[in-house]
Amino acid sequence: MKNTGQLSRRQLLGAAGFIGLAALTGCGSGGDGGDGAKDLSKKRDGAMKQYRAGEQFKATEPLSFSVLHNNNPGYPMKGDWLFWKEVTRRTGVTLKATPVPLSDYEKKRSLLIGAGDAPLLIPKTYPGAETAFVSSGAIIPVSDYVDLMPNFQDKVKRWNLQPEVDSLRQSDGRYYLLPGLHEKVKQGYSLSFRTDVLDEHGLSLPTTWDEVYTTFKALKEEYPDRYPFTDRWSTNTPFPAGALFQYLGQAYGVRAGWSYLNTSWDAKAQRFAFTGATDAFRQVVEYLRKLVAEKLMDPESFTQTDDEAVRKLLAEKSFAISANPQELVQNYRYNLEKQVKGATIEMIPVPIGPAGPVVLGGARLENGMMISSKALDGDDFVALMQFVDWLWYSDAGQELCKWGVENTTFTRSGPGKYELKPGISLMGSDPDAPKDLQKDFGFYNGVFAYGGSWALVSSSFSPDEKKFTDAMASREQLPTDPPHPLRAEEQEQATLWDTPLKDHVTQNALQFVLGKRPLSEWDDYVKELKAKNMDRFIDLHNQAYERFKKENA
Repeated sequence: MKNTGQLSRRQLLGAAGFIGLAALTGCGSGGDGGDGAKDLSKKRDGAMKQYRAGEQFKATEPLSFSVLHNNNPGYPMKGDWLFWKEVTRRTGVTLKATPVPLSDYEKKRSLLIGAGDAPLLIPKTYPGAETAFVSSGAIIPVSDYVDLMPNFQDKVKRWNLQPEVDSLRQSDGRYYLLPGLHEKVKQGYSLSFRTDVLDEHGLSLPTTWDEVYTTFKALKEEYPDRYPFTDRWSTNTPFPAGALFQYLGQAYGVRAGWSYLNTSWDAKAQRFAFTGATDAFRQVVEYLRKLVAEKLMDPESFTQTDDEAVRKLLAEKSFAISANPQELVQNYRYNLEKQVKGATIEMIPVPIGPAGPVVLGGARLENGMMISSKALDGDDFVALMQFVDWLWYSDAGQELCKWGVENTTFTRSGPGKYELKPGISLMGSDPDAPKDLQKDFGFYNGVFAYGGSWALVSSSFSPDEKKFTDAMASREQLPTDPPHPLRAEEQEQATLWDTPLKDHVTQNALQFVLGKRPLSEWDDYVKELKAKNMDRFIDLHNQAYERFKKENA
């Protein structure tokens, strides 16, 4: 990029509430931007004079932007991917990728940003991870510049995503991450059951967690020497049985497992509470304890590898296991059909619990993009923002990133209907195909392909996944937690408390579930959390909430 000096930051206009934040003067209309038009007027090299939602972005002169690339071992980066060539052909922009191994991505990203060596575009960043880089000024407040991103603004408005986007705001009122945007909630995990076994014993697929329990009880009576349920996703994760805790927690209206956060919004009390000490979290633990105590769930579920769990399913030592649609089809069903004559298995919508048919708020935001502050040094800053908007947020850019080039990698059989060209496979869809959409062409790459309309997101679903996600998409979404950004010094203190508290919750949840610690000691466990600064931690967040609410009233 060309260097003309640092662009001054724009100021937020005070307004009542977040949704009503006024659109301020800038290069375009709408957005959170401030008084920055005169600055941006000298940073329009390569930018389109008129760029609107739904239009093809094409730089008016050749440009190149650097990007950090999360290098997935399933489809290692190649310099000759059609993806790179097609992006350049359509936009006039050449992407210069810095590959970083997936296993080391977060650490390497932090080191590069800290050293001032990060590429301009820093994707694959999950909400919350950007906070560590705000105070140093290493990344830009992207909310100041969304007026340059008509596709992003259009989707936020049409899909009513503003409250969820506002949850990303920091203590200065700005947000520093451009999140992936989903039109509808996309759920990925739930229970799966051997339906042929249920049919044999006159049992139906359960729809509630109470019915799950009674189904397991019935299976235990028929097979007293086996565990009806064994589970996976417990190794290489900070929360054993993370998927199970996550979707079970949802039924109780609390974040648990993979989605666990120490803070939970209490809508009745209008304040934050400590998640691991709430009644809802205790009820999740109690439910799992009951399954283990009555030998309805294999206690090794919390320590065994995924392969060990699946082998038990295939050997008919169990009849239920956590699943996602890909594992259901490509692993469980495929291998069961080969090994057990007449075996069938289905994945059910997340069973309903005390919270009702709901999904947790904020679920429509995905990992997204940070932009290095070095981008503001370039004369082509406006073009960079237009390019990001087109590739990551326009319908055409999202289609390209996911499916590739029409009549080269896919054909179109109707609106939202895509068919891979013969000889091309995607995630094992054609094991005999000589080419792979990800490995050989660079499309369907998690660095670029995420979010989008329901039609696009669901266009690659198997029949099982479409049935599951349609059922989940019809459920009510609980409100998103209100913004409560911490100041830099508060964030530093909260970070020191956060990990020890989370570790104590994780370790004791497992001890309670396995019966190694009696649930009668729950109050003692809460006292231990208090000794680890639980109350002071929550007070920080509640003070931040009250302060932010007052400042933006």
